[in-house]
Amino acid sequence: MFWGRLLSVLVGFSGGVVIAGGVFAFIAIIGIIPRLMQKTKTNKYVILYENVIILGGILGSLTMIWDIRIPIGNIGSSIIGFSFGIFVGCLAVSLAEILDVIPIIARRVIIKKGIGFFLISVAVGKAVGSLIYWIIPGFIQYK
Repeated sequence: MFWGRLLSVLVGFSGGVVIAGGVFAFIAIIGIIPRLMQKTKTNKYVILYENVIILGGILGSLTMIWDIRIPIGNIGSSIIGFSFGIFVGCLAVSLAEILDVIPIIARRVIIKKGIGFFLISVAVGKAVGSLIYWIIPGFIQYK
């Protein structure tokens, strides 16, 4: 019984390490962190970025294991949710940039001018869709 549980713990831990390594490698390959540092002109804080990313990975893993509750209220939840949304948006845009999605769409749809308006309309559409999803009670049931 003990050896079976120990094996389960080792297999689970090993799988988690591999998955976490893959996620961090993916984020590193698409270059989201260096791009954010370049745009915000915070290149001198590279060590801080690295430490915060590692700490976020560790804390995120711990929240999957234990039910950790932090009393931050509605305002704190809103700030954290907004920050998560910004990160996911940056991740999606970085991935689209790496895969050259925007130039391909521009060529296929024959957009010569107004690519900025196209990108803004996509972002506004995503934001409005997210707001509708979260604000309308029971929206999930309308699928």
